[in-house]
Amino acid sequence: MFPVPLLVAAGGVLYGGLRAYQQWVSREKRDLASKGSASSALATSIPSQAVNRTLMSRAVSGDLVGQFQRSAQQIVQRAVDQLAGSERQSYQQDLASPEETAVIHAEEQQANLYTGVAFACLVVASVGKLFYPPLMVLSLPGLLYTAYPFVKSGIDDLRIKRKVTASTLDLVSIPTVILMGNFFAASLAVALLSLSQAVLKRTEERSMRSMVNVFGRQPAKVWALVGDTEVEILFTDVRAGDVLVVAAGQMVPADGVIVRGDASVDQRMLTGESQPSEKMLGDEVFAGSILLAGRVWVEVKRAGEATVAAQIGEILTETAAFKQTFESRSQQLSDRWSLPTLAVAGVALPLYGVGGSIAVLLSSLGYNLRIVGPLSMLNFLRLAAQQGVLVKEARALELLPQIDTVVFDKTGTLTLEQPRVVQIHLCGEWGADELLRCAAAAESRQSHPIARAIVEAAQERGLALPSIAEARYEVGYGIKVGLEERVVRVGSERFLQKEQIEVPAVVSELRSSAHALGHSWVLVAVDDQVAGAIELAPTLRPGARQIIESLHGRGLSLYILSGDQEQPTRHLAQLLGIEQYFANTLPEHKADKVRQLQAAGRRVCFIGDGINDAIALQQADLSISLRGASTIATDTAQIVLMDGALDQLVDLFALAERYKRNMRSNYVASMAPGLAVIGGVFLLHFGVVTSIMLYNVGLIGGVVNSMWPLLRRKFSKENRTHSG
Repeated sequence: MFPVPLLVAAGGVLYGGLRAYQQWVSREKRDLASKGSASSALATSIPSQAVNRTLMSRAVSGDLVGQFQRSAQQIVQRAVDQLAGSERQSYQQDLASPEETAVIHAEEQQANLYTGVAFACLVVASVGKLFYPPLMVLSLPGLLYTAYPFVKSGIDDLRIKRKVTASTLDLVSIPTVILMGNFFAASLAVALLSLSQAVLKRTEERSMRSMVNVFGRQPAKVWALVGDTEVEILFTDVRAGDVLVVAAGQMVPADGVIVRGDASVDQRMLTGESQPSEKMLGDEVFAGSILLAGRVWVEVKRAGEATVAAQIGEILTETAAFKQTFESRSQQLSDRWSLPTLAVAGVALPLYGVGGSIAVLLSSLGYNLRIVGPLSMLNFLRLAAQQGVLVKEARALELLPQIDTVVFDKTGTLTLEQPRVVQIHLCGEWGADELLRCAAAAESRQSHPIARAIVEAAQERGLALPSIAEARYEVGYGIKVGLEERVVRVGSERFLQKEQIEVPAVVSELRSSAHALGHSWVLVAVDDQVAGAIELAPTLRPGARQIIESLHGRGLSLYILSGDQEQPTRHLAQLLGIEQYFANTLPEHKADKVRQLQAAGRRVCFIGDGINDAIALQQADLSISLRGASTIATDTAQIVLMDGALDQLVDLFALAERYKRNMRSNYVASMAPGLAVIGGVFLLHFGVVTSIMLYNVGLIGGVVNSMWPLLRRKFSKENRTHSG
């Protein structure tokens, strides 16, 4: 047939097998050494010959089949990952927990095993074809084993789905080629089909693992108040009505109401809001939020699966299945031409005999798309990773060109976590710089976003910060410090009232105006009088306006989805040039807004970063998150912008358009040889050999076309390097 691609494939498999064996041996040596580390002298005194003998005895006495399966899985997994590029591997490892990186789904394991066996058969058949043809028969047992899933799938499509698909062609063509004794052609087809299946399984969305337990970091035990005594109980034993004691740095284990104490609570995991929330007697707290400071006693209202966090996880788990039903475009096109191919083969049977009918059958209109389609996906996944974008689910590239509406979550997506100082309001004799200097000195040891914004504003003005004599933190409200023989208080209006400092009415009015715009408001009091207030506004992500303009230029409709009030949401929308927005949207209703747009015929891409965005991310046709967002958001999203910025959005849409054009070329490369075969059978009496040759010509053309974007990028990079 075509010995060069064949030898490349065989060499790649043999090289991968050798590397897998070497790594397995190294791992076994490390395991033996670590098990003997109770006595370091003993561990280091094991000679290499003894280690090798131990390894050999394990291999002989162990489960040889299991070892082969693991080796095959490792080889295929490594091959697919190498095709997708080291950048993508690195991004996946960065986002995944150690437990997730160790898990391979059963379906993926099976696909890897079939692929390993199929390529082993291909090697045997290749050697036989090149050097000793009778040797090819040794590939038959493995060939039958690996062909079984495709034959079974063809039977199931006819029996259960009651339709003719590309698997139906497998059902007819693979056994036919095997019965004809062409083991090489059958091995090549099965190996490439198995590899394409392994590619799809490897690149499928894997967020289901994380959705099952949204907050996997909950402690095994928590502190509860029993009578007048604090006792430690199992987290799983927490029930409604219990009173839990939560201290600074701990995660709230259940939804409940504060019955004692004050706290500053970080609710970003649930609400997406970066500013800590002040909680006091009677306020509600939610599982998954973290106490930044303080100590509270919480009466449990909802525990375990009844908490808001657990309900989010349950909804995600229930709704995730619909994305798995999406078939790739290449699979759809392959299926579409299966029935016409069978019909034409049936017409050729009485006219040109069995040979002509089989030749038409092997023309396989669109069939190559099942092979070159996943290969194109891998190459464009690699290109995306080189641009700083992790496309977790490869089929997302097919969805991007279909998107006509982009919905942005406001907080954390269009705006940064840390606000900026926009105005300093003064009372009395204090100047703006002096007020800011005192506030920054008081907040200099705090780590929350507002404190950092105040300190940075002082640094930008070149203000030297005085040292703090003493500090007293009023948890959840503000800070009180001794500063240059004065007492400076920085915090909320509630904090100053608690300190029995009167807040002027004009300051309260200004505060209301600032809050209406979505701005934060921090009061500063010196000694016992209000000196002024610092107003902070959300910080737009760098380049946000330019990105919005570029997306508008692509004809996309843009929306902002926010839990804020109408006025600040409208203000941000006008600032960015986005005409449409949803304000006052509770976290549980975000997915409803996405669903409304879909019901109106829109194809929606949702961009979010918080746990409160997770359901909307799952509901959208396409979901994007940013690196640094909550774990559940990056787990749920199909695409993650690894630079943590929106800059890559425009390039991502452009890349998807290139992928679409590449797949069109693949379609032509897959169809043209098949049409030539069919025409040749009816007009020039082509036979089986000619049909197989033209099929391989189309396959090679499709492979070259699939690889071309990556090769072109590589050549362009090398040319720039040489010219530089």
